[in-house]
Amino acid sequence: MAAGDGGEFDHLFKVLLIGDSGVGKSSLLLRFTSDTFDDLSPTIGVDFKLKMISLQGKRLKLTIWDTAGQERFRTLTSSYYRGAQGVILVYDVTRRATFTDLSDVWLKEVERYCNNEDCIKMLIGNKVDLEESERGVSKKEGIAFAREHGCLFLEASAKTSINVQRCFDELVQKILDTPSLTADTSSSSQQMKKKNLLRPGQTPNQNPDVSGGCGC
Repeated sequence: MAAGDGGEFDHLFKVLLIGDSGVGKSSLLLRFTSDTFDDLSPTIGVDFKLKMISLQGKRLKLTIWDTAGQERFRTLTSSYYRGAQGVILVYDVTRRATFTDLSDVWLKEVERYCNNEDCIKMLIGNKVDLEESERGVSKKEGIAFAREHGCLFLEASAKTSINVQRCFDELVQKILDTPSLTADTSSSSQQMKKKNLLRPGQTPNQNPDVSGGCGC
């Protein structure tokens, strides 16, 4: 269930959307955050959106990163895996190559760059609104892949909004159920981190004094 933007929150979670170019990552994000649909141009580098939701009485702030699928941008996006509590792997059910690339490319990147061992992975087969005859990947194959690699799984459509909200709700619920992923994600914890970066006596609005002395 959606909540308004801004204000205090119980937890701050970082979620990534990854997968080949053209599978609909940006459209899924737009549907989830704005409940609208558009055939968007491929993402250049990295984009992100904020979304406040309420789940099980918790007020949750999500920072959702939409990464470019083109190989030439991969070096730009590797740093964004760090600290992610959730990763959504997206493929196009009508393009088999986007499915095989999940194991050949994307899961390898998650293993290489994601520093949260318990990071929750969700597999989404997008574009189920298209004709069944256009399918290149069966639902059964998606389920088998998810089981093999320890992912949550749903098929969805950014165009018709089928299962889009459910995808994010199930992912966030699983994150909430994983204690190691909720540590230090509260609003007070985030404020404490900021304060710990300040020198004694320095207020949040003051810039560090760089004129001399130890910055420790």
